[in-house]
Amino acid sequence: MTQGFLAVPERSIYRLRNATVPAPLLSERPPGVSVSPDGLMVVDVFVRDGLIAAVVAPETREGPEASVDLARGLVWPCLIDVHTHLDKGHTWERAANQDGTFDGAIRAVSADRAARWSAEDVRRRMDFGLRCSWAHGTKAVRTHLDSFGTQAAITWPVFEALRKEWAGRVELQAVSLVPVQTFGTREGDELADRVAAAGGILGAVAYMAPEIDTLLDRLFERAAERGLDVDFHCDESGDVGARALGHIARAVLRRRFQGRVVCGHCCSLGVQSPDVVTDTLDRVAEAGIKVVSLPMCNLYLQDRVPGRTPRWRGVTLLHELASRRVPVAVASDNTRDAFYGFGDHDMLEVFREATRICHLDRPYGVWPRAVTTTPAELMGLAGGGRIGPGLPADLVLFEGRTWSELLSRPEANRVVLRNGRAIDRRRPAYHELDDLLH
Repeated sequence: MTQGFLAVPERSIYRLRNATVPAPLLSERPPGVSVSPDGLMVVDVFVRDGLIAAVVAPETREGPEASVDLARGLVWPCLIDVHTHLDKGHTWERAANQDGTFDGAIRAVSADRAARWSAEDVRRRMDFGLRCSWAHGTKAVRTHLDSFGTQAAITWPVFEALRKEWAGRVELQAVSLVPVQTFGTREGDELADRVAAAGGILGAVAYMAPEIDTLLDRLFERAAERGLDVDFHCDESGDVGARALGHIARAVLRRRFQGRVVCGHCCSLGVQSPDVVTDTLDRVAEAGIKVVSLPMCNLYLQDRVPGRTPRWRGVTLLHELASRRVPVAVASDNTRDAFYGFGDHDMLEVFREATRICHLDRPYGVWPRAVTTTPAELMGLAGGGRIGPGLPADLVLFEGRTWSELLSRPEANRVVLRNGRAIDRRRPAYHELDDLLH
């Protein structure tokens, strides 16, 4: 089937020849294949009945006659987007952020949610985003869902219906998004029950408040009672006094919480003193917390002052976290809404921009895992984000052969394989949402 820059055989058995694969994404390294200084390997990949049958040195073993020569183009496993806001997405034309600030985004989204977020509105915009993710080669998406007041009763059933509809194509997970103060009220109990019934993740926006430790204890208690993992929005500002991340780590240790804990953003680490940073990162590592950085959205919002050029990038300390073996992922966050007016749910774009913004190169090392294996582990997806024998042939084939080639163009002609078959990569047209936006 011809999709993109090459034709993949319409066979149950075939061979992808001369494929360049990032070594950190292989479940096992084939013998006799050298690794380049940039961590790349050239291999042949055998596909049989929708699975990867073998990964071997080029031309080292007899194989099926049907084959395609990738001419050393890069091959990745399908990508994982572990932090999104599908319910907010694609509202920019009707709810733009007039001054580009974080407060401006909150005002615009709050007004839009109150006026327009019906079940049909949310469903259509979320489905639009998922179709973009699918076309770009994303296999799993975790979305945070605004769950304030009556909105939870509207949005969570929509999510559950979409999860069933997209089953087998895009694995969907959902996280509640409310202020952490909600868990000091009866509403917090009801929301935790709703999240548990939907098989979701308990989440909140954690920020400094006099009662933060009590509130965190209440949240973790509710999560433990229901067997839920936890995912926070945390310290999404340039305020040197924003230190919720350290409080979360101490709460995990204090409560001896056994579930997965993810903290997104953690921007304020970038402006804090070395002593505070060291203490916080040590506690995060001890507590086993995973961190998700959202470089495009944070670069867009943070340090925005009218008439002044921003002085910092707004991203968290990825390298320092990684040096302590804290799992770090990057994700897309908001798409075409008041928090980030751009984007297309394309995880290659996220990795490309993260590489530039956060210096994830020289060396590239294991950073390709930040959009593949690491978010798969955060989401509990066994085998996700890897290439290896016995795993599904869910792959993205790129024309670029080196990091510089891959990350210099959008790779709009990429080929996406699901279960070994090339998919139709047409993205939804913007005009499909015109009746909602105008």
